[in-house]
Amino acid sequence: MPLPPFASWMLEQEARALLTRLARVKPLAMQESMLPAASLLPETQTAIERFLIVGRWQLRSLVERFLDWLKSPEGAGSDAETAQRKFISLRLRFTGVLTHFDLFENVITQRSENETGVWLSGLDVVSADALRLHGHYYDSPPIVCYLDRGMGAAIRRSRTRLPGGGDNPVAIIKIPRERMVGSGIASSLVHEVGHQAAALLSLVESLRPVLRRKAQERPSERLAWELWERWIGEIVADLWAAGRVGIASTLGLMSVVSLPRVFVFRVNTGDPHPTPWIRVKLSAAMGNAFYPQPGWGQLVELWESYYPRSGAAPQQREVMQLLERTIPELVTLLVDHRPPALRGHSVRQALDTVELQPSRLQELLRRWRHAPQEMYQTRPIVTFAAIGQGRIDGSITPEEESAVLGKLLSHWALWSTLQAAAGCAIAS
Repeated sequence: MPLPPFASWMLEQEARALLTRLARVKPLAMQESMLPAASLLPETQTAIERFLIVGRWQLRSLVERFLDWLKSPEGAGSDAETAQRKFISLRLRFTGVLTHFDLFENVITQRSENETGVWLSGLDVVSADALRLHGHYYDSPPIVCYLDRGMGAAIRRSRTRLPGGGDNPVAIIKIPRERMVGSGIASSLVHEVGHQAAALLSLVESLRPVLRRKAQERPSERLAWELWERWIGEIVADLWAAGRVGIASTLGLMSVVSLPRVFVFRVNTGDPHPTPWIRVKLSAAMGNAFYPQPGWGQLVELWESYYPRSGAAPQQREVMQLLERTIPELVTLLVDHRPPALRGHSVRQALDTVELQPSRLQELLRRWRHAPQEMYQTRPIVTFAAIGQGRIDGSITPEEESAVLGKLLSHWALWSTLQAAAGCAIAS
């Protein structure tokens, strides 16, 4: 049955209405205010705006093609159901474009807040530093941070599919408000950066076959290696955090997973995160492999005093003992792993661990007591690692830590803004 004139007219009106609403979606740079020191770096702003502009342009083209189709002989000869189905597809695309806009708008809106906006800009700098490797094994995507409710952090990785279609132009990290600004922020932030790094290096993909072989070769330990493989995505992110900020990673992790006992010992095979009780012990073991010191053992003893294994059910204790027995071999496998992307280097070699050795961090803290200005000239991840080392050594208080981190984040935000402005001036 040919398309009824009234149906054709109504769908045309709806499509034109989409175009009018689409025209009201302005570039974020024209409507979102940000403190200068809280501004996104130029490459981040450009990547977001380009992504949104292309999305709007593609949608506008689709709507115009639909309007042309309605007036064509093919459209006139179709039925109302077919025409409506085409329009619904357009409207879903329109909703997707608005979803993308709202996602980035929520991220950028916080940059207008006086203190919080500046700290977020500082966290962008820390994130970029945590992702950067001296070996230049990959091109780092832009990273932008924002605050949200909840206990855990999360990342929407760059180049992954967004709701409604399209590849994410930047990595977006959600930081829990309760972590601003304290000892756990480095652990949460760098763990999420680790997910992005793992994707760029294909760590999970290269480790899974190794873990599967272990499960096949060790029948008595099969369950342990199967669980490690199931959890490997979160494990490599914890590995990255341990390698990038040292003992601060396990300190922060303990804060996040300190939950009622029933959750700490529960083995949930559907959860990509390791069981909290064993996850803390694995984090400490990975950290000790990178940066040997007594502090890791102290944290493990503290964790076991908080959650004695006697409090677990017999079956849970058996699983924990099996996992514990395989931790040393798993850690060696992880730190010495040589994925193709590292061009023959191991994970340990790629992570620049010389900079974060405990003795060096302790010496930095002593120097900063007398020359605090030197702290602002230090690499961000080294600074966070040094502060974490100070916490475990008892040489820095929580009050000092919060005050220093706030100043550092503000400094890095201002520094990055001035660097970006200088770069723009040279380019022009």
